[in-house]
Amino acid sequence: MTRKLILILTLVLAMTASAQKRAVSILGDSYSTFKGHVLPDTNYVWYPNKPLQGNEGNDVQQVRQTWWHQFISQGNFRLCQNNSFSGATICHTGYKGDDYSDRSFLTRVPFLGSPEVIIVFGGTNDSWAKAPIGNYQYEGWTERDCYSFRPAMACMLSRLQDYYPGADIYVVINTGLSADITESMKTVSDHYGVRWIMLHDIDKQWGHPSQKGMTQIAQQLSEVIK
Repeated sequence: MTRKLILILTLVLAMTASAQKRAVSILGDSYSTFKGHVLPDTNYVWYPNKPLQGNEGNDVQQVRQTWWHQFISQGNFRLCQNNSFSGATICHTGYKGDDYSDRSFLTRVPFLGSPEVIIVFGGTNDSWAKAPIGNYQYEGWTERDCYSFRPAMACMLSRLQDYYPGADIYVVINTGLSADITESMKTVSDHYGVRWIMLHDIDKQWGHPSQKGMTQIAQQLSEVIK
């Protein structure tokens, strides 16, 4: 009888500890992908890429080396959903001016599960693709407005707050982005009372975080998100 009671108490404590872990969802691009670990699984992934050779490839070859796996496991969080899509822009305009509305951050807002913490890690492809910046606009967005970065960024954060009331939202700003994209992400986040995290000194291989860079990102996020 005593052994059964101990077993029951152990199970209850384990379930309670699991329930206390805050659920994290990620809305990201290639930096947050890993094959077999994004939802939906039709999203394009970048990691793992070919092993580092000369100036090409990347040494991140295991999912536990990604920034988000390190951050979640070391911070006593639990993963709710990782909806990351390689090459995706926040706005609807992609590379060469192509229509990316099928994969944009804005389009994927409703598909993050039931998170308590949301980490938005994007803007890199908007910067690299030289997407239109547009004007600051905080209401009345049309579909056409969202082909420019500033209106799309605002619409995205507004929708996140609508879809996930009570969730803590963090915007991660990559190193090496254009001045317009960096400043716009800060300004729009401030408008919505969303905390932004400016990364610094991230080691990269072939334009993407290396093992060292992934650890640096996890550490810098952990300093802010408790």
